[in-house]
Amino acid sequence: MKIALIGYGKMGKAIEQIALHRGHEITLKIDEDNLADFTKQNVIKAEVAIEFTGPHSAYENVKKALGFDVPLVCGSTGWLEKLDEIKQLCLARKGSFIYSSNYSVGVNIFFEINKKLAVLMASHKTYEAQVTEIHHTQKKDAPSGTAITIAEQILEGLGRKKTWVNHISDNSEELEIISERIDPAAGTHKVKYSSTIDDIEIIHTAHNREGFALGAVLAAEYIRDKKGIFNMKDVLKL
Repeated sequence: MKIALIGYGKMGKAIEQIALHRGHEITLKIDEDNLADFTKQNVIKAEVAIEFTGPHSAYENVKKALGFDVPLVCGSTGWLEKLDEIKQLCLARKGSFIYSSNYSVGVNIFFEINKKLAVLMASHKTYEAQVTEIHHTQKKDAPSGTAITIAEQILEGLGRKKTWVNHISDNSEELEIISERIDPAAGTHKVKYSSTIDDIEIIHTAHNREGFALGAVLAAEYIRDKKGIFNMKDVLKL
């Protein structure tokens, strides 16, 4: 499979290594130094594009790539207020699009456990929930997209929390997300339910970027011959 990489930072390079190992070809690598090469003529040489940049550029990159009618995998976070607009564009163009706040296979299994645990804890009101996320200091958005996904799953399943906040709160209807930026840290996400009697915790800790990169390549393999909007739950058949 021929892949265009929109974003060639640490994640882009990790994706490249995994893709090459799985027998794929990288036909285009776009970073800040060669933005002029981000053209339809170059992108359409690929069968799938993978976009991993940052909140400052993701929306325009995704919009541009979908306009070239190439299946697109996006892993950038911090721009999701415009995600519905992008989905509408994809549907209008009869395109192919996968977005996930996290492509790690382990994290997506963690998501399913988190949803189930929130439902189980809904009737146990003596337990207070909290989300903690730890990333490296170059992580530009806080809370992380993964932490937001985790928090929104808890809000849906738990019921008694109405919104999430990115600070310590004494409002019982607010779910705290505590964001820490520490080097080196590939990414840790923890959900903790605390009571005066005991604590219940689920934790996912990434050891490196390989899990995220592998998931992005699996998503590209999945979407290659499909039309529509998908997520990692579709890719992993969870």
